[in-house]
Amino acid sequence: MGDDLASAFDKLRAAAEGLPEIAEATSYGTPCLQVRKKFLCRVKDADTIAIMCPLEEKQMLIEAAAQIYFETAHYHGWPVVLVRIDAISADELHHRLERAWLMQAPKSLVKARQAAG
Repeated sequence: MGDDLASAFDKLRAAAEGLPEIAEATSYGTPCLQVRKKFLCRVKDADTIAIMCPLEEKQMLIEAAAQIYFETAHYHGWPVVLVRIDAISADELHHRLERAWLMQAPKSLVKARQAAG
């Protein structure tokens, strides 16, 4: 992994801290994070990450913060939003990863996390 990708992936790793059962893997040849083998996010390139996002939130995010969130034709209609890694705050990135985790984690794992407080 090149230094540029490593920097972006380090930000993802840090933002995912505290989320249960996060695993590192690769997706389309770049580093990604998963929960129980289900995709959460990946480094698309040195400047961009792709992160799972409910479709109903995706358009709102793009309209509210186009400097951070966007999509390309490839991702149109898919529950994935593209994020400019240097434009998003650490807190916002953690929130987005938590939302992706809730979307992708098995219901039993979500319930166990909610029960733990």
